[in-house]
Parts: sequence; C-alpha cells; structure tokens
Amino acid sequence: MGEAQAPGLNEAAAAARRADLADFLRTLAGRSPHTLAAYTRDLEQFLAWLDAEGVGEWGEVDIHCLRTYVASRHRGGLGGASLARALSAMRAWFRHLAARGLLKANPAQGLRAPKSPRRLPRALDVDQVTRVLEQDTDSVLALRDQAMWETLYSCGLRVSELVGLNLTDVDLRSHEARVLGKGRKQRVVPIGRHARERLAAWLAVRASLLRDADEPAVFLNHRGQRLSTRGVQNRLAHWCLAHGIDIKLHPHMLRHSFASHLLESSGDLRAVQELLGHANISTTQIYTHLDFQRLAKVYDEAHPRARKRSP
Repeated sequence: MGEAQAPGLNEAAAAARRADLADFLRTLAGRSPHTLAAYTRDLEQFLAWLDAEGVGEWGEVDIHCLRTYVASRHRGGLGGASLARALSAMRAWFRHLAARGLLKANPAQGLRAPKSPRRLPRALDVDQVTRVLEQDTDSVLALRDQAMWETLYSCGLRVSELVGLNLTDVDLRSHEARVLGKGRKQRVVPIGRHARERLAAWLAVRASLLRDADEPAVFLNHRGQRLSTRGVQNRLAHWCLAHGIDIKLHPHMLRHSFASHLLESSGDLRAVQELLGHANISTTQIYTHLDFQRLAKVYDEAHPRARKRSP
C-alpha cells in the first residue's frame, strides 16, 4: 500500500485563506447586513470547495479553477442569479487580494454566470388588492397592519424600505415619503390618499405601543420596537388567514402589483423605474412582460379569430 496522505496537508493554507477572508469582510462594515451575510455565505462555500479540491495556494486559483467551481454549483442546482451574486462577491474579494499583493490579477474578472430563465413576478389584480386592503380593523395592531399594506401598495416599497421608515421620513401634509433603498440610495415617493388616511389612523394610536419615547420607527411591533421584515411577513400571513383571503401572499407582491398597475395605466416605464428605485431600466422592463400577458389574455378572450370554439 502507498503511504497515506498526511491529514491536514493544506491546513496552514486553509487557515491563511480564512484569515484573508476575515480581513476582507472587515472592509465591508458599511454594507447592509443582508449583503454582508450573502458575501460571507458565498465565500465560505467557495473556500470549502477549495479545501475539498485540495487547492492550497492562491496562485492555483485561475479562471479554469473558477469555471470548474461555477459548473459544479450549477450542476448542484444553484440558479443563475445566485451564481452571479457569488461571482460578484468573489470578484470583490479577489480585487482586495490583488491590492494586497496576494494575487497578480483578478481571476474572476470577465467570468459570467450561466443565465437562468427569468421568472415573472406574480402580481395581484385590482380586485384582489382591494380585498386585501379594505378590511375592518378592530385593534391597534390591525390599524398598523392596514397602514403597512396600503403603504407598500401605494408607494411600491420593498419590505426592507417599509420597516426602515422613520417618523421624520413621512410627511402626510406634502403627501410624500423619503425612502432609503438598495445601495443606501434615497428617493422620494408620493403617498396616495388611502395610504395617507391609514397612516394617519395608525400614527394616532402608535403611542399606545411605545416603550421608548425616542424610538424613531414608523411601524412598531407589540414590544414597541421597530418591526422586522420577518414580522411584516408573518403579519401579512396572519392578515390573510384572519380575513379568509385565499391568496399565498407575501409583501413583495404588493410592490409588484403597484408596478404592474401603474405601468398598465400610464405606460411610463421611466417613471415606474424612478418610483421603484431601480438602478437599471432593464429591471423595470420585466413589468412590460406582465402587461403583455394581460393584453394577450384579453386578445385570446375577445378576438373572433382567437377565441376557442365551444364544443
């Protein structure tokens, strides 16, 4: 028998790589917790793969190595969007390593993830939105919840943007709110009449949940603290169950519905892009596909040469 490979042959290299990773993650201190968690998870998975493959030195990590890694993750079921995010994290880390002289060049530069089919976001129709929003409220928490659903739909907010709202961000007299979006980019969005009414009703009773008079959050949980994104998701599920709404609804669907209905009525893609806070108009264009689906359905049902014959 040949001599067995000594365990821990690359332990020193693996430990050094993890120290490099910790050093890189410290440079991301100003990023959002979500971004930091995603980068950490993606890069730790990459390091685990390097360990399993016996890659001991940074010099062995080249574009061929990375293509093998991407292919293995893709075969394992990781989608194009997730792979693109992982490659973005790797490019940023390799730039950091190159700046420190640990790499001669960025091996991930120019490497792209395989594209996966783009799924259309599901949007509610106007009647479904009305059913969700127009329910009787019988408690302080229900007033808060109704204000949240109206604000999500009226302003087209991400749930993270909703829970991030502070009292100083909302001006009911000027009918607008300042929103801190992705990349810490701020935008101003209008607040519709129904949302203003629901917000005013909630703000009138908000103090009943307060524990700390200095708490700036608009939306509070039952302990008087800022409501979390998970809390919003749970309350929306509870709302649907309590009111017999048989829709598998999540908060982002109200944002999708806002975009779809606004584009359907106005056709102004650039305005919808600004209201949603999309950096690229290509992201907003997905809602034109939703609109086309609606038009295609109307065509199929109405055009005399498209209608199916009755048996």
